Amino acid sequence: MDVGLVSCSSSKTDEASQPRDLYMESILFEKARRYCAEFHDTWYILSAKHGLLKPDGPAIEPYDLALSDLDAEERREWGADVATELRQQNVTNERLVIHAGKDYYEPLLAGLGEVEHELPTEGLRYGESLSWYNDQMEDL
Repeated sequence: MDVGLVSCSSSKTDEASQPRDLYMESILFEKARRYCAEFHDTWYILSAKHGLLKPDGPAIEPYDLALSDLDAEERREWGADVATELRQQNVTNERLVIHAGKDYYEPLLAGLGEVEHELPTEGLRYGESLSWYNDQMEDL
């Protein structure tokens, strides 16, 4: 089973929304969300403020926080907390496919330890990531 993990974005709707819809102002989030829904068995959102979010979870208010705003110790704590949440969801024995930048996947992987994972857009810039998702979904 594949579990997709998509990072939140700084672009958000103006009102409280379910997590799957809150970040839809971001083209990259929209593409990653669509990819995860199509190609992974289940998926979650990595939120700098809220940790691990279920896409269809309760509405949350827009917020202004990114992991890059946190210091190294706060990012480490965030990664440990999200790793705990993933264990509680019983998905850490599955293959995690992380659709997120280095600020998100490094502390998460440090918190998880040895876990099967994939970073499909690792090292790609914004436009390159958009192209990667377009290429993967061009036949849909």
